[in-house]
Amino acid sequence: MICPIDGHLLRSFRGGDARAFARMVESHQAALLRHARALLGPGGQHEDVVQEVFLKLAQNPPEIPAEVDGDPRLEQAHLVSWLHTVTRNGCMDVIRAESRRRRREQHAAASEAIEGGLTRVEERDTRDAVERELNRLPVDQREVLVLRLLGERSYREIAEITGRKIGTVGWLISEGLKALADSLAPVLEPAPARNTGPAASSRLDRVQGELS
Repeated sequence: MICPIDGHLLRSFRGGDARAFARMVESHQAALLRHARALLGPGGQHEDVVQEVFLKLAQNPPEIPAEVDGDPRLEQAHLVSWLHTVTRNGCMDVIRAESRRRRREQHAAASEAIEGGLTRVEERDTRDAVERELNRLPVDQREVLVLRLLGERSYREIAEITGRKIGTVGWLISEGLKALADSLAPVLEPAPARNTGPAASSRLDRVQGELS
C-alpha cells in the first residue's frame, strides 16, 4: 500500500539507509508489476522491466523538487509519477525492441523465401541452358560429353563405344566443355570472362556440375 512517507524514505535512502530502499520496493512493486504486465502481457518481461526500474532508483534516485518539498502527499505523488514513468518507458523500449526483432525476422524469412525461390529457378534455368547448348554442339562432342558426364563412362569405355582412340575422346571432351563454357558464360557469370584462367576453369566446373 502506497503511503505518504515516500518522501521521508527517499531522503533516508539518499542518505544511505538501505532499509528505506527495501520499504519503497515493498510499497510500490505490486503496482509497477501490474502496470508493466498491462503493457507487455504475461511472460516475465514485465518483471525484468520493474527490476530495472528499481535498479535505476537505487543508482540514481530522483530528487524531491523544491515546490513539493515538505508536503508528504505531493512528495509521494512525485515519486509515484517517477516510478511509473520509468516503468512505462522501459515497457516501450521492450515493445520497440520486440517490434524491430519481429520485423527483422519477417524480413529475413521473406528474403530467405525469395532467395530460395530464385535459387531454385536459377538452378533450373541454368541446367536448361546447359542442356540446350549441349544439343548445339557437334555430334561427336555431344556424344562423348553425354557418355562421360551423364553416363559416367571412363575414357576407355567411351573409346570402345565410339570406336575412337582414347586421346581423341579426351580431346573431344575438352573441346566440348570449353565450347559449352564459352557459350554459357552469360548464364554462369554476371560479367564477361576470358576463356582462360580461374574464371574459365570455374565455368568448366559448373558445366560439369550441371550435367552430372
